[in-house]
Amino acid sequence: MRWASAATALTPFHEAFLPRLGAALADAVKEYPIIWMQHSACSGCSVSVINTIHPSIKNVILDQILPGHQLFLNYHSTLMAAAGHLSTDAAMETARKHKGKYVFIVEGAIPTRDGGIDGTLGEEDGKPVTMLEWMRRLAPGAMAILAVGTCAAYGGISAAAPNPTESKGVRDVLRMLSINVPVINIPGCPCHPDWFIGTVARVLLYGIPPAKDLDEHGRLKIYFAKTVHNRCIFRDYLDDGVFASKFGEVGCMMELGCKGPFTHADCPIRQWNSGVNWCINASAPCIGCTEPGFPDAHSPLYQRR
Repeated sequence: MRWASAATALTPFHEAFLPRLGAALADAVKEYPIIWMQHSACSGCSVSVINTIHPSIKNVILDQILPGHQLFLNYHSTLMAAAGHLSTDAAMETARKHKGKYVFIVEGAIPTRDGGIDGTLGEEDGKPVTMLEWMRRLAPGAMAILAVGTCAAYGGISAAAPNPTESKGVRDVLRMLSINVPVINIPGCPCHPDWFIGTVARVLLYGIPPAKDLDEHGRLKIYFAKTVHNRCIFRDYLDDGVFASKFGEVGCMMELGCKGPFTHADCPIRQWNSGVNWCINASAPCIGCTEPGFPDAHSPLYQRR
């Protein structure tokens, strides 16, 4: 409406035209329904994203995240007031009404053993509906799938050995179900809110990223092209041969199991908790949480590989 008011200062429009102009501008806003489904996860990625500062989660959900682009969070079992059938019906209704136009956000790995019986969400006709079945129902009609967090991207902690539920990441599950929908991985334990907001904005502005913008693991290169080691604040200690032999000691933490040399993320320059700190600056070695194979492939976490 501010645009509509400004327009009258520049044109001879009669004030009766304002409501029509305002309605036309409202119609020009592109709407993107969101279904955010949590599977085998701790909800830590939801908590991390909710703590986004610029923009705030209120702005993300209630305002236009970009001029002319409005997200509608139609389903999120933790954030929405509805429960039971009222909530899951909202997810199915969104998928039916907006086929090919909604963004499906998956948090957590998907249990697949015995048809996915180890992980269920809601009931239908008195029987539990497996998370695997929700993937089968909701994934095919999505415009794109965002796998939020390392569990959704690669299986993560949910798929750690011995993995009795045979949990898998989103891409592996889609391959198993023969579903072909673009997937963008936003790993991390948890994922950084900037990585999530930035990926959403990238999709809204420019569409599905071409292959050249993604790395071999389906991550946007703008966040995951370089290793933690490449921009580490302790890099000089390595070059000078100064290594910490115990926690709290000054020096590169390679001997304490730091996984920075093969972990791709921009944590050193982005930091966490609104730029307050990050793992290595708090004297804790990088554990490689954004990489496929975490945590098994990196264990023992506090020993040099």
